[in-house]
Amino acid sequence: MKSVHRILATLFASIGLLATALAQEHGTREDAKALADAAVAHIKSAGADKSFEDFTKDKAAWTKKDIYVFVMDLDGNMKAHGANEKLVGKNNLGLRDKNGKEFVKDLVAMAAGKGDGWVDYEWVNPVSKKVEPKSSYVERVPGANLFVGVGIYR
Repeated sequence: MKSVHRILATLFASIGLLATALAQEHGTREDAKALADAAVAHIKSAGADKSFEDFTKDKAAWTKKDIYVFVMDLDGNMKAHGANEKLVGKNNLGLRDKNGKEFVKDLVAMAAGKGDGWVDYEWVNPVSKKVEPKSSYVERVPGANLFVGVGIYR
């Protein structure tokens, strides 16, 4: 009987370690908010153009686990994107997720209205390459027609 308990204890410990390892691969809501706050501060200190380039190209500084920074203006134009540079320069206002939700409109509305908050939608995870549920934290850049976004995969 002791060997069964030992095996079960080892199994549960292994499951716990696996869950911890998986959690460490995914950004948290706190990680996303902290990265968004840092991105807004970077825009204030380095200027918009330099920041946009940094967010898009400097993966070491602006991509953490499976989260990254993106920046849009309030018209839906992508200014920077840490996971897909091809989106930069495009207007994404009519972009829909796999369920048909025009989530960019919700991101813009959140930034233009409340100024910051969370928006839920479905998006391709750059790590898994699969469409997954996502929540993005958006934060308006004070005094600018811009907002920063950082999303987590749920």
